[in-house]
Amino acid sequence: MKNDIESGQNNKKALINRARTVGWLLFLLAILVFAKLIRVQYYDTFKGKTWAEYSVKNDLKLDTIPAMRGNIYSADNRLLATSLPYYFVGFDTKVADSAYFYNNIDKLSALLAKNFGENTAAGYRAKIMRYRVSKSKRYLRLKSKQISHLDREKIKLWPFFAKDKKGGGGKFETIYRRYKPFSPMADRTIGGIDPKSGRGYIGIEASFDKKLEGKSGIGWVEKVEGGMKIPVGDALNVQPEAGRDIYTTLDMNFQERAEMALRRKLTEMQADFGSVVVMEVATGEIKAMANLTKRGDEKYEEVFNYALAGSNDPGSTFKLATMMALLEETHMNPDQVMVNTGAGALRFRNHVIRDAHRGGFGTITASQVLEKSSNIGIVLLMQKYFASKPDKYLNYLKQFHLTTPTGIPMKGEKPPLIRDRTSKHWSNYSLYFMAHGYEMQMTPLQTLALYNAVANDGYWVRPMIVKEIRNAEGVEDKMIPYVEEKPICSPETIRKVKKMLEGVVQNGLAKNIKSDLYKIAGKTGTARKLINGVYTEGKNYTSFVGYFPADKPKYSCIVIIDNPKSSGADYTRYAGSVAAPVFKEVADRIYAYDASIQKPVKDSIPETSQDVKWAGRSSDLKIISSELKLTPAPEDAEYASASLFKKGKTKWKSQNIDSRDIPDLQGMPMRDALYILENKGFKVTFKGSGKVVEQSLPPGSNKNGIKTILLTLQ
Repeated sequence: MKNDIESGQNNKKALINRARTVGWLLFLLAILVFAKLIRVQYYDTFKGKTWAEYSVKNDLKLDTIPAMRGNIYSADNRLLATSLPYYFVGFDTKVADSAYFYNNIDKLSALLAKNFGENTAAGYRAKIMRYRVSKSKRYLRLKSKQISHLDREKIKLWPFFAKDKKGGGGKFETIYRRYKPFSPMADRTIGGIDPKSGRGYIGIEASFDKKLEGKSGIGWVEKVEGGMKIPVGDALNVQPEAGRDIYTTLDMNFQERAEMALRRKLTEMQADFGSVVVMEVATGEIKAMANLTKRGDEKYEEVFNYALAGSNDPGSTFKLATMMALLEETHMNPDQVMVNTGAGALRFRNHVIRDAHRGGFGTITASQVLEKSSNIGIVLLMQKYFASKPDKYLNYLKQFHLTTPTGIPMKGEKPPLIRDRTSKHWSNYSLYFMAHGYEMQMTPLQTLALYNAVANDGYWVRPMIVKEIRNAEGVEDKMIPYVEEKPICSPETIRKVKKMLEGVVQNGLAKNIKSDLYKIAGKTGTARKLINGVYTEGKNYTSFVGYFPADKPKYSCIVIIDNPKSSGADYTRYAGSVAAPVFKEVADRIYAYDASIQKPVKDSIPETSQDVKWAGRSSDLKIISSELKLTPAPEDAEYASASLFKKGKTKWKSQNIDSRDIPDLQGMPMRDALYILENKGFKVTFKGSGKVVEQSLPPGSNKNGIKTILLTLQ
């Protein structure tokens, strides 16, 4: 017992001694730091004076040195935003000694006049001389606008700017400007910076501002006339730390197609605004996010992120949620349950619910209610199964992740507005209007997340826009896709609604976008706009949302077009004619771009003797034939054509494009066909997209004065 007590006392004494030692060391360190400050302030010199003397006389102060802002990249490492240095060119007229000054002032003045052109050589010389002899002025800017880094390197060779012990005085004030190489593509998504504060205020720039901005440094500056600050040396400066680089999920190939298709349809329909979002099903990675608004000059620009913050009544796209709730509650077979929708109008006291199809759909199955987008059918099903238990329906909406924001790591997401029975706006008819997407507010991204979950076999995935954050050493932070552990509904419900969504495109309101190459599943939506509290006839919010390929979904996509205008009734009312074709155009391009979702080539070759024809540059065809293990393409001509048969046999033929005759262009990509024809002096018009399947002038014919040729692409 006594030994234990003595051991404890010894340990206590040892700890006290260590603490005293650390304390003394810290005290000595503080004295050394204080001594260093005294030495720097009163004994170290700059330009022959102590820092204390120089600071008093020249208004020397410590100031912030801004850090270089980090870059933003696309998923394929393309630069989306960067900071480029620009410089104001200044001159401290009193630095150089007299001999150097008068020997070189004329040469400098001549260079300024020649390169800057804001004054004559004599004018520049006179102004510099005034500052040289002035008692109150010494520093002036030699050019009113900033110069580039390349210009700076040239100026560094001029007198007063080159390193010279007797010269000097040339100064460069650095500022950084944000540059977006792909602008105006994805402008709102990438975001922008406040020019005054240098901070991001919208988009990714704002959402990841802390990472992008880096850490500012501290340095000595001299305050001169006009409030300008001149760096006076960097020996004692605390250097800034550059910002982190942000690697997004955006694919600029997808982004370009989304914006082109959307802009074309908005212009055609003279719509107010539109949005397209493309998302990867399994990960939630946003591959494209386009938002275009009609401006006063009839042009469409990115000025608001509707995908993230543009809430509206979703309309018929919300019928998917109602149908899922019905299937979860009843476990019905939707192909056997019949619904009498009547002649197309259903009255609830002072309210009338109508189907878009004139004359109504009559008696249809529950599956056809979704396929044909029957408002009456979905309301009758809602009335039958949920009228007495509205809270049960609302709980299903919560289960489907429809009552909360998606949580995408971007600032500005607007939360959904889905009322419950505690709301003062709830009425006896709210449930029926909610059934087909009214009396609520949702963003396109929130609607897309539901359809993406269906495509992902019921597992809800949070949308993501950033994959990695990197520093100079490598990856600092890697974003992991967030997928809910439990599905939002039963596998049986998912199987049933997937079949219905395919039916919408195969047999329903969106069969105009059916593809022979791959299957699309999705739903149209047309909602009247709520203006001054009234749902207004002729003012519509149209949408199409779905996924592809339907049998093995990789991408989900939503298209919204607001207030389309046209003389045709279909265009002013129905999303199948407005939003769905944009979806198809975007999906077609992605299908052509992403080889992982394409069917094997041999599966698409006809069984009969009919052949598939390719044509183009021999160098390109050689690569294709090598990859597909076909008969090698010929190398004796610049262009060639190939006929590929079902059994894999390939017949090659060299193409002579130097002849005056019209060449055979069938099977050739538009790029090559256009090059050949324009070099022959033709004006080329075309319709469709893909490769050439028809040409208005037959192969082998002479143009005989005809200057225009029409190509049909497919």
